[in-house]
Amino acid sequence: MDYADYGEALGLAGTVLRANAMSAGLDAKVPTCPGWTVRDLVVHQGVVHRWATDVLEGRGMGDGKAHERAGRKTKDVLDWFDEGWAELLHVLGSVPEDLDVPFFLRTGDSPRVGWARRQAHETSVHAVDAMAARLGRTPKPTETWLKPEVAVDGLDELLRGFIPRKRIGKLRSAQPLTVVVAATDRDAAWTLNVSGEPTVTEIGAADSPDVLLRAPAVALYLALWNRGDALVEDPTGFLDQWRRDVAITWA
Repeated sequence: MDYADYGEALGLAGTVLRANAMSAGLDAKVPTCPGWTVRDLVVHQGVVHRWATDVLEGRGMGDGKAHERAGRKTKDVLDWFDEGWAELLHVLGSVPEDLDVPFFLRTGDSPRVGWARRQAHETSVHAVDAMAARLGRTPKPTETWLKPEVAVDGLDELLRGFIPRKRIGKLRSAQPLTVVVAATDRDAAWTLNVSGEPTVTEIGAADSPDVLLRAPAVALYLALWNRGDALVEDPTGFLDQWRRDVAITWA
């Protein structure tokens, strides 16, 4: 995906999130985010959009608490969401290529690209949550708007950006494990070297892995973001450990 693709993905995901939130109703429960209502989901995403905008505009990486208070107090949370989403899209469309601001994932992306990529996938995953609230269950991959190209890019960000981080990646094994994640509908695979230390992720599939997770890209994307895994080939039951160890939350 290129920079323009991230803007398109962010715009589409925001549209899906808002439409499904309106349809479900703000008091509806979100099956994929236990304990949350749709209102909680919309406020969270609105906070994250404003937080990213703050960073992109050079105001530093605050904790978002002031934005959350504003979201909780607003009379129309969907309009409030729209304002933050639109501002983020505008800022992403205007910042220079050599933007010098902090970025927290070591994916090799520039800050400008990294933030666009992160917000595109952050909003996409939470748009799936809004769909789940409307449906009353986790949506099937074919029920979503997600394309394999977007899913492959999001898997790469998750597996190479989040999972190796000491603070976030808690995937560990007393006995070293080689885990291959492979998309069946695209030429895309990753190898996770899991041990007692932070996981090391490499692009490509290792030979004779201990664990092999295979599925179409969108199914893998949803599964590894813990949004349903029924379509993933997982003969060793590794996804049970994944669900226990991998929970990326706002902090």
